[in-house]
Amino acid sequence: MGQQVEDTLPDHELESYLAALSPDADTDAETTGSGRRFGSAEVFQLRLSLMATEQLRELAAYRQTSPMALAQEWVMQRLEWEAQQLQRR
Repeated sequence: MGQQVEDTLPDHELESYLAALSPDADTDAETTGSGRRFGSAEVFQLRLSLMATEQLRELAAYRQTSPMALAQEWVMQRLEWEAQQLQRR
């Protein structure tokens, strides 16, 4: 009987999560949709060939990090480098 009571109680965490995913949700709500806002960041999808994906996974494992974290680090480094190149012009 305890399980039946739990099944009828509202799941506020689930409701909050589903509300954030709702297309009718406030535009300031955080989301993980591609190109959508998440706090003060934006989410991008990155498609890589199978060879590049495997290489990224191997390098990330060697550096004891995730492929996503490694790719993000590289993008941030490149953006910093590009900004420096623009300043030199």
